[in-house]
Amino acid sequence: MASSILSDCSSARLLPFRRALLPPPAARFRPCLALVSPRRLFVSSPAPLPPRLRRMDSVLAAAASSADSATVSTDAMAKVIDGKMVAKQIREEIAVEITRMKDAIGIVPGLAVILVGSRKDSQTYVRNKKKACEAVGIKSYEVNLPEDSSEEEVIKHIASFNSDPSVHGILVQLPLPRHMNDENILNAVSIEKDVDGFHPLNIGRLAMQGRDPFFVPCTPKGCMELLHRYGVEIKGKRAVVIGRSNIVGMPAALLLQKANATVSIVHSQTKNPEEITRQADIVIAAVGVANLVRGNWIKPGAAIIDVGINPVDDLDSPRGYRLVGDVCYEEASKVAGAITPVPGGVGPMTIAMLLSNTLESAKRINKFK
Repeated sequence: MASSILSDCSSARLLPFRRALLPPPAARFRPCLALVSPRRLFVSSPAPLPPRLRRMDSVLAAAASSADSATVSTDAMAKVIDGKMVAKQIREEIAVEITRMKDAIGIVPGLAVILVGSRKDSQTYVRNKKKACEAVGIKSYEVNLPEDSSEEEVIKHIASFNSDPSVHGILVQLPLPRHMNDENILNAVSIEKDVDGFHPLNIGRLAMQGRDPFFVPCTPKGCMELLHRYGVEIKGKRAVVIGRSNIVGMPAALLLQKANATVSIVHSQTKNPEEITRQADIVIAAVGVANLVRGNWIKPGAAIIDVGINPVDDLDSPRGYRLVGDVCYEEASKVAGAITPVPGGVGPMTIAMLLSNTLESAKRINKFK
């Protein structure tokens, strides 16, 4: 990307997230008479006020009181796309469906997770996935292998889960140790249990017209779900995806295209990324660079889905850092029509979509509608 882009848009704390729908544009600003209290001006008069001025005083005071109690900022703010709230709704829907399936055919979805090594972040992710499974009624299976395990050992466990009818989804936690070939291991997962959506046949079916994959990768699927649930129109709109990774950027672009958007992909070799992005009605940023996308990159009223989650130094935080996205929230939220916060936007949706894919797999394998 352009070398002139700063890594942080502001040293100030991020703005608080607005969770209510904005009023009409005309109502977004306080009336100017809220800036001073007209009652104070009139009360200082030594003589009694004439009836006409008393009536005016009463009206102005009421208006000032009403404006003072309003919570609308003098700056128009984008509607916040609350991924945490949507993910909670989806988990509740999944729990209902799992109960229905269990009552009808006596089967509970099962998710197997294979963890190789002892990376703290990977252990945290696996622990969170296990808790999420328990919360909705999915049975979880876990295999922990040492860092120096061979590819053959990992593939042996995958094969075991492939043939286990109680397991409907298999997830290999990434990243794998350096001595392992990710492609070999991920390809060993049965396409019918590839709930991460990383199998090349799933990606191939996603890319082809008239075909549907068994599973859509969880993070891009979560991005699309947020757009749909917040009523963002996609058909016929211009969309820009920033980043072209196999996990997020590329499948997100394919999903937008399937939804009949006109899609451009901005990446590290793109010239004038700001100009391309500024044309988009929808932006999905998934490049992993803190605050890369500035306010002047955004088309007024655009919908912004920020996949990035990047730590930046913050001496005011007890941890010494705070998490920000790939989009400068402070600037973009004053231009966009809707935007996801970081954290609390796309992140919670990824696990919700993993649960959704596992339920979908269990239904398909057991021919349950």
